[in-house]
Amino acid sequence: MISRSLHDEVVRSLDEFPVVGIVGARQVGKTSLAKMIGEKFPGSVHLDLERPADLARLDDPELYLRQHRDSLVILDEIQRRPGLFPVLRVLADESGRRGQFLVLGSASPELLRQSSETLAGRISFHELAPFSLTEVAAQGIEATNHWSRGGFPRSYLAKSDGASFRWRQAFISTYLERDLPQLGVRTPASELRRFWQMLAHVHGQLLNASDLARSLGVAAPTVKRYLGILEDTFVARRLQPYYVNISKRLVKRPKIYLRDSGLLHALLGLLDVDHLLGHPIVGASFEGWVVEQVGGKLPPGWSMFFYRTNAGAEIDLVLVPPTAPPIAVEIKASTAPRLSRGFHSAFSDLGCAKGYVVFLGEESFPISENVLALPVTQLDRIFE
Repeated sequence: MISRSLHDEVVRSLDEFPVVGIVGARQVGKTSLAKMIGEKFPGSVHLDLERPADLARLDDPELYLRQHRDSLVILDEIQRRPGLFPVLRVLADESGRRGQFLVLGSASPELLRQSSETLAGRISFHELAPFSLTEVAAQGIEATNHWSRGGFPRSYLAKSDGASFRWRQAFISTYLERDLPQLGVRTPASELRRFWQMLAHVHGQLLNASDLARSLGVAAPTVKRYLGILEDTFVARRLQPYYVNISKRLVKRPKIYLRDSGLLHALLGLLDVDHLLGHPIVGASFEGWVVEQVGGKLPPGWSMFFYRTNAGAEIDLVLVPPTAPPIAVEIKASTAPRLSRGFHSAFSDLGCAKGYVVFLGEESFPISENVLALPVTQLDRIFE
């Protein structure tokens, strides 16, 4: 179920850049994707920098990598050795050859900073997200299963809801206790777990750093640093408000989401769909799940925001194409969606060309002028 489109994008980038990076959360399938790509390059070399034996080969990185100057070298978990980036720059400039290195990383600040400083103009990054709804729907699987379990491969493909839930709990513990320290994060795992669980309870709401700081007993800048850690490792998203020059007071704080619905449900102790549908988080969970699915489909140059005024006009998602009016997307965890007066007001404020109400039904139908009720399984129609 590895994304064929991303596979092809990475291969194209290897024809254009000496270094290509695949970044994404842990356990999302970066290594599997890299191995598939490596098969297209005879003689490719794969080094996992979490294995002592592979690390030992790079005691003298220039010497080792020069021996494979004619091959594609895959460097897995590159953030373990950020000092390799200057070496990659030297070797890339020496040969001038495209497709020399494929680097995989779990997206640490060190990874992004080092690459931008030393490989500017020489590297192209691609993000690998968990399985999308489109990918699993191609296999004929129920959408609610994806919503409940999330898109991490081992969670989604688990033999039972219980096995999926236990995997996600183990992932959270490993992420906090091993993965973040390896990325240079020195914050105690217990404190970050508390913060992550707090975010789960305010998922889909406006970010209030001061309230979170008081609950944790820390300063507001510390909360922002913790949130930055979760964002940099692809488990949280800040959705920014859409600013327009209109004579209305706009909400200016971002909304916060946990990017994988399965991790959200594990943090809240929701074992399966039945537990989810009976929990107060169900609406916010559905909203965040759809936000992530739409975000993964955005064409190049498009942007994604939300819109809200202090008077109550609101749109869950505002999609902004480069040269066309905005598109309004409202999200309803319902089989019989209805639009509020606030949506119509916001639609008019922004001069939207068209709108969609994404819901849990099975058939699309017009809900008002220029607004279509759209099943969550038909999200591609938004971009037609």
